[in-house]
Amino acid sequence: MHDSGPEGGGPLEGIRVVDFTHFVAGPFCTMALGDFGADVIKIEAPRGDDFRQFPPADPQLDGQGSPFLWVNRNKQSLVLDLKNSVGVKVALALIEKADVVVENFSTGVMERLGLGYDTLHKINPELIFCSISAYGRTGPFADRLGFDTIVQAESGFMSFNGFPDREGIRVQPVVMDGSTAMMATQGILAALLRRERKGGGQRVDVSLYDTSLTVLGYGTMQYLMNGIEPTRVGNSSRDTAPTGVFKTADSEFYISSSSTAIFQRIFRLIGRSDIAEDPAMQDRVERLKRQEWMGKILNEEFSKKPWSHWAPLLREAGVPAGEMRTLAQALHSAETRAANLVTQVPHPTAGTVPNLALPVRFSDTPVVTPSAAPLIGQHSREILMRELGYDAQKIKELTEKGAFGTFVPA
Repeated sequence: MHDSGPEGGGPLEGIRVVDFTHFVAGPFCTMALGDFGADVIKIEAPRGDDFRQFPPADPQLDGQGSPFLWVNRNKQSLVLDLKNSVGVKVALALIEKADVVVENFSTGVMERLGLGYDTLHKINPELIFCSISAYGRTGPFADRLGFDTIVQAESGFMSFNGFPDREGIRVQPVVMDGSTAMMATQGILAALLRRERKGGGQRVDVSLYDTSLTVLGYGTMQYLMNGIEPTRVGNSSRDTAPTGVFKTADSEFYISSSSTAIFQRIFRLIGRSDIAEDPAMQDRVERLKRQEWMGKILNEEFSKKPWSHWAPLLREAGVPAGEMRTLAQALHSAETRAANLVTQVPHPTAGTVPNLALPVRFSDTPVVTPSAAPLIGQHSREILMRELGYDAQKIKELTEKGAFGTFVPA
């Protein structure tokens, strides 16, 4: 463990991370480590992470896109030309002092750069080396490229989504990238804990495809045990009833009726104790058979009054229910405000930018105060001087030798 980085604080204070990631899954993982207090040094090519160019372009961000902000807070950016041997030597010098390396290049790229696990393990036996890929780093599919939507298709995830009279559909949020990032973060934390207890670094290998089968939930076990493939049911449920979207006088909301007790509460709430107490309806399978019938009764009653009438009654009755919202409505909702999830943080060109907090809270070592995603190479000179002890003359020499490509550390 090393001295803390410039921000300090958090449960991972003192952990050094050298970050070779781009796009979503890798940067999301390293951002979480940064939120937890690790000192994350993001290595970027002179052109920067390609995710910086995802639209919409924003003049306040020097024409770069806002998606980059989402997964790159609490990091410092160092530009290195890894196609230049001098740039690679700088990277190796940083890794020699690091605790964690995270990369999500195509399989074989790190090895071709001279930064593969075997090489790095020799210079730093305590290093945790995490690879995030589409199909893993070994085996017959290690060379395949893949993205979130590809594994949504291949894993069967799309077959779960949509209505039965149409083809399966993707979900727009990058659930596979985000889930893979969280798996990688867990793997790194477990490896750090093992190192703390027994010593020694190791490799952590996480793939989008492997993770995608976990994201499918218990449907996988239902099939493996019973041979039952899931069917698309739109907004209702294959397992519980009455579950789905219901209409009030002015909006729509969702109910999840996961137990007999909740089913009873719903019908007692609308004054239909006869249905709530019906002996036949105490059976989950019987309720599933009568889902459409129950839906008509509930919609007829709920549609008589607005959501503002039903919301407190459902909450008081212990019925899990929530209004159907747009993204804008969710971000400005009372729940989001109460959790203080959306804030503003300083940014060197935009003044301030929005920030969405990590949903993990610690009683004694809170996540660090957020800093906005860095500009390309924003911290290059600072990192080289602080981490490696380079002076201005050394940095000038490295610049002349092409270690930073066309970028000149300010």
